[in-house]
Amino acid sequence: MLKAFYRRQDFFPSWLGVFTNPFYFARVGLCSVVTAFAPKLNGRLLDVGCGSKPYQKLFAVDAYIGLDIDSEPSRQRGIADQYYDGKTFPFTNASFDSVLCSQVLEHVFNPNEFLGEIARVLKPGGKLLLTVPFVWDEHDQPWDYARYTSFGLHALLEKQSFRILVYKKLGADPSIIAQMANAYLYKVSQGLPKLVKLLLTVTVMAFINLLGLLAGKVLPDNPDFFLDHAVLAEKIS
Repeated sequence: MLKAFYRRQDFFPSWLGVFTNPFYFARVGLCSVVTAFAPKLNGRLLDVGCGSKPYQKLFAVDAYIGLDIDSEPSRQRGIADQYYDGKTFPFTNASFDSVLCSQVLEHVFNPNEFLGEIARVLKPGGKLLLTVPFVWDEHDQPWDYARYTSFGLHALLEKQSFRILVYKKLGADPSIIAQMANAYLYKVSQGLPKLVKLLLTVTVMAFINLLGLLAGKVLPDNPDFFLDHAVLAEKIS
């Protein structure tokens, strides 16, 4: 039960996540936008870079198919329904009505080809829900290749025949400072004993989360400094 609680707080943080989740603000933003946009996706849905499929339960679709890179960790996880070689998706043209791709594009060294594959397997008029980090540390090293400005991301999508329906910047407020502080503490504390890391999380990191919540209420937003992009796009051809 404790493991299930921590897993839920990891991707769907409640107020308790303030005390347990070093990535509270980032995960709250992602959870809120995926939850809000989920009803826009229907039919056969492809989750590209599905990982553990954390958001599957949010989608009321005809079929939910997880695709992951063909690697030893992905195979051992055993959650993906299909695997791909990093170049070509193992599906025919126009075989999906919608695509979810969350926090994956930064790990792709060939973004034009990758988005082209998403467009290829989507039907005309199909929807893409895409989230991508902007301000974040290097992670899943050495497979972290890129960060995109809003202008760069728009250009990539439009080049692959996507029309952007909704675009949001997540964490574009003072809470981003608290999130960066906790991301720093999390990274530098990885060599410490588990009990010390737990105490650090429920005390120092929790206090920083609380400061971030307060700062987000009283200080102005900054739309040029944000955690993540969130895009709902439509394939137009």
